[in-house]
Order: sequence, then C-alpha cells, then structure tokens
Amino acid sequence: MNPKSRNAGDEAGSHTQWKDKGMKRRSFIGSSTIGALGLAAPESGNAAPRGQAPAAVTTLAGKSLKELREEYRYWLFDDFVPFMDKFVIDHELGGFMCTVDRDGTQLSSDKRCWYEGRGIWTYSLLYGKLAKEQKYLDVAEKSVKFIMKHKPEGDNLWPENYAKDGTPKGGPDTRLYGDLFVALGLQEFATATGDDSWRRLSKDILVKCTRLYDKPGFQPGAAKSYLGQDAPLMPGARVQGVWFCLINALTGILEAKPDAEMEKLAARAVSAVMDYHWNPDFNLTNELINHDMTRPPEPISQLVYTGHAIETQWMIMYEAARKRDGKLFSTAAERFRRHLEVAWDDVYGGVYAGLLNVDENRWETNKVLWAQIEVLIGLLFIIEHTGAQWAVDWFDRAYTYV
Repeated sequence: MNPKSRNAGDEAGSHTQWKDKGMKRRSFIGSSTIGALGLAAPESGNAAPRGQAPAAVTTLAGKSLKELREEYRYWLFDDFVPFMDKFVIDHELGGFMCTVDRDGTQLSSDKRCWYEGRGIWTYSLLYGKLAKEQKYLDVAEKSVKFIMKHKPEGDNLWPENYAKDGTPKGGPDTRLYGDLFVALGLQEFATATGDDSWRRLSKDILVKCTRLYDKPGFQPGAAKSYLGQDAPLMPGARVQGVWFCLINALTGILEAKPDAEMEKLAARAVSAVMDYHWNPDFNLTNELINHDMTRPPEPISQLVYTGHAIETQWMIMYEAARKRDGKLFSTAAERFRRHLEVAWDDVYGGVYAGLLNVDENRWETNKVLWAQIEVLIGLLFIIEHTGAQWAVDWFDRAYTYV
C-alpha cells in the first residue's frame, strides 16, 4: 500500500535451567508501575487504567509463553551457539570468521570489526545474563584481545577488516559503525567481567565518534550508500543509523552506573531521531538529514529506511524504560507500529527494509532477515510492558512469517 495512506496504527541437556538474570531496565515491571507510567501506546486502545497492570498475556503465536521460551532457548543454545562454536569462532587466534554458508562452509577467513564488536557483546551477554559458563566469557575475551592488538590512537578508527591472523585489511570504517559496535561490545564485556576499564574505553570511543560525527565534512557520500551513485553528496549528513548505534551502547552504559556526560549524549541522540529525523509530512522517519539538522531536498527527503526506523524505535523504547519515561515509551511504540504497518507486505508477509521514495511508493523489495528480527524484538518489549493487543496480533503475524 502507499505509505502515505496507511493508518498509524550438541549441548541440548546443559541449558535446561536457562535463566534470564534480568536487566535493570526491567526492574520497574510492577503491577502498579506499568499503569502509572502509562506505557501502552496511546492509539492502541489497550492501556490499563492508571495504577493497574494490563491484562496478562498467556499465549503468543499459538504457543504458551513456556513453549515459546523453550523454542527460543532451543534456537539459541542448541542451534546457534553450537554452529558458531564449530564454524565461526576462531578458538586459536580469537575473533569471528562470519563469512560462512548456511551449512558452515567457510567462504573467507577474514574477520570484520563490526562482528568483533557484536560478537563481544553476544558472548558477554550470554555469560553475564543468560548462562554463566566460562566458555562464553572466554570467547568474548579472545575477541577483545584480538582487536586490541590494533587499537587506534587519537581520532583514528578501528580497521574495518582483518585477516585471520589479525593483520588489518583496507582502511577504517569511516561511517563509524565499526567503532560503535566495538563500544557496544566493550560496555557489555565490562558488565560481564566487572572490570570498569572496558566501560571507560567504550565511553572514550563513543565520545570520539561523536566528535568525528560533528565535523561538517563527515561521511559526504552517505546518500549514495542508500540511493546509488547518482545521489547528491551530503557532507556532514546526520544518519539515523549512527544515532541508534549510539543509543544502544549508551543504554547499556547507563544501566550499569550513572554518568552525566553519557546521559547528555543519550538525550541528544534520542532527540535527534524523535525531533529532527521524524518527518511529519508523512509520519515516518527520514534516514538522512542535513548536518545542521534541517530536512534535505528531494530525493533524499523521500528516503525512509524502514528497517532502521523499526530498529531505532525499539532501542528508544529500551532507553525510555531505563529512564522510566512513559511518554517517550508511548511515542516510540506508536512510531514503531507506524513503520511496521507501512513496511509490511500485505501479499507475501514480512517487512521491507528500504523505502526509497515515499511519494512514488518505491521500495527495495528484497526482505532481509535482520529487519524481521527487529520487528519481533520490539513487539516482545511492547507486550512485556503493556500487554497491548495490537502488539500481540502483530507478533502472531511476524513470528509466523519468520
């Protein structure tokens, strides 16, 4: 449908005692607190009266919560983790060789900074919050040691790619994502190990990336990566993808301990998305805006990268939950729903990740798996905090499609 016409709207036995040790953002999920915070999306028609909890959700996608949890446990611990252990993790040198086929055939032994940072986060979280087994922390620690051999100094960035032995290949990731994912991983590694020096390094990386991001000539080819080589240059473009990487890492840092500088940066990043990238002409989020936070001319102002928008809004919901900010949560949930409804393929199911031109209703019609996963993450968080029926219904559809 035209987006302008849509309504807003091999270790099987070892993990049977899988426990979610819980995150600080979940600490306010009490029956009186949820209603008081008003966390249900305003248009859902499903908000509980103030001071009362929303109706309990007992089934999702035709499964009891226990059955659904067991299914997720299976795919994580009996499928994904053994696959990673056998085909992806470099147990000798450290790091992750992610270029493998679905049967595990290795297509390249190179390692990418993105996936070192994300891998450090994954295995630190596995150890710290899901299954406190030393082997998970060992994987994270070896990846940390692997990248620290080429830790950049000053305003230099981490190499974008490495050979198997750690030799840098090519230049840095000038879009900042490599460093931002390293920061994400290191803050979770600090939580898992109790060593705050890694959190301090994570903060230093985020401050450095922000300093580079604020330079007027930053990433001049941002539009070309979305719209092709004919797109105009945008020196200093503000990119939703950069903001959400900042938000995601900062929420983790601030869950661990208060930090005035990081709190200020988190508020800035959230405001950038919610107040400046948001386009009220069609109630969707522009991926790119000008360096001075003004709206760019067409065709760039017609670009809505729906996959990123869905992803960003659930990250803002996590940040809102950390801050106990019911108004921000509700707005983010409403915008999450809006992008989901616009991006959904009513014929075949699933969401499209890239809306190249709103007025022309022109999409990238391939469907990437990560975009579907962002939908499921956000819906589960909304259901957890509000029990909203619209989120339950959408979870049924999205889960069934995946």
